[in-house]
Amino acid sequence: MIVVHHLENSRSQRIVWLLEELAVDYEIRTYPRDPKTQLAPASLKQVHPLGKSPVVTDDDHTVAESGAIIEYLIARHDGQWLVPPVGTPQWVHYLHWLHYAEGSAMPPLLMRLVMSRLGKKPVPAILRPAGKMLEQGVRQQYLDPQLQAHFDYWESELGQHAWFAGDQFTAADIQMSFVLLACERGGEFAKRPNVRRFLEQIREREAYQRTVAKIGEFAL
Repeated sequence: MIVVHHLENSRSQRIVWLLEELAVDYEIRTYPRDPKTQLAPASLKQVHPLGKSPVVTDDDHTVAESGAIIEYLIARHDGQWLVPPVGTPQWVHYLHWLHYAEGSAMPPLLMRLVMSRLGKKPVPAILRPAGKMLEQGVRQQYLDPQLQAHFDYWESELGQHAWFAGDQFTAADIQMSFVLLACERGGEFAKRPNVRRFLEQIREREAYQRTVAKIGEFAL
């Protein structure tokens, strides 16, 4: 039996979605975040030494890292329909987006999240004004321009075809969904209709709707 070790409101949402697309049996074990730090509980370290999510266990296998989990589940559970034919231009695009999501898109998003907390608790009150100033400087000089470049990239690519790898839905779209959902509530996509269309498309998929019904939709 596949077990998804799901940290609430986290990247593991897309693993549940993938399993719904694959229509295989699985179990969800949900772990609450620490209400003060928003970090994963120590109990996740009993599953994987880093104590991170997503992690899946499948018989004697324990697999961490979103991209690795996606590749593992597709290979083990007849998911090749979610991968373009090897050697095609769509397959090359698929590989790019599958790894771009965590390798290029997530680092500035995580940095923005960390920086946004410098002016808040648990940072000592005496240091919060300086933390806020540091956040504003880093965002204006580095993070915001970097993120705008990524947003423009997504809009341009999605203007050329329906999905990230081409005109067919693939596991790369599942992988990229987390990144776009993480940015959606900031109003970043008001002038990016292709990105908004992509988000509408994923929400129309029955497997995605079943995922949201089980664990909710990710919101940063």
